[in-house]
Amino acid sequence: MYAIITGATHGIGAAIAKRLAQEHFSLAICSRNEDELVAFKIELQSLGSPDVIYKCVDLSLSEAIPEFANFVLQQFPQIDILVNNAGLFIPGTICDEPEGQLEMMLQLNVLSAYNLTRKIVPPMKQRQQGHIFNICSVASLKAYTNGGSYSISKYALLGFSDNLREELKTDNIKVTAICPGATQSRSWSGSGIADERIMKAEDIANILWSAYTLSQQTDVELIVLRPQLGDL
Repeated sequence: MYAIITGATHGIGAAIAKRLAQEHFSLAICSRNEDELVAFKIELQSLGSPDVIYKCVDLSLSEAIPEFANFVLQQFPQIDILVNNAGLFIPGTICDEPEGQLEMMLQLNVLSAYNLTRKIVPPMKQRQQGHIFNICSVASLKAYTNGGSYSISKYALLGFSDNLREELKTDNIKVTAICPGATQSRSWSGSGIADERIMKAEDIANILWSAYTLSQQTDVELIVLRPQLGDL
């Protein structure tokens, strides 16, 4: 079994990678920090992954995505799971945020998933099998204060997921959008909010695994998770 996870060394991406390693998946991971990738490869192998390949990639650069996709497809005979997790949160208001912030958010939070998926789907179609998970957000579902370009990009990622699912359903390829609320990650570090008020990244990984292990005739289209006491 083989999986690709973008933005894999922290937060939700790291938790998903660890969960799949425990299920003995071979993993292809990427992030922008090579030292972190090297250390994380060793950890994932210790958890049970038979093979971990990695590439230091800045997914905000569109030209880097085909290179990463080809790197993976040349080494893995198939892709069972693609997790489009890479993304960045910068708060702001539409009328006051810096010029170019929307373009940057769209490139990293949406276009990286769009472009990588387009490279990975053809071999999935050939096998008539695969599962794509897009890590969206509760910001994909409703507007909130200081959401700005980030929320716009997450709305777009959910729209991408819905359209992709409609396209691929007759190819036996599943598409699941996961929309977490506040989850322990770098985005919340130093916020001063108590850990028990924020969801554990492992919960996102576990719900992904639950969706993946359902019968072939069942596709979980949308998963929404929020802290027990509600959004922050």
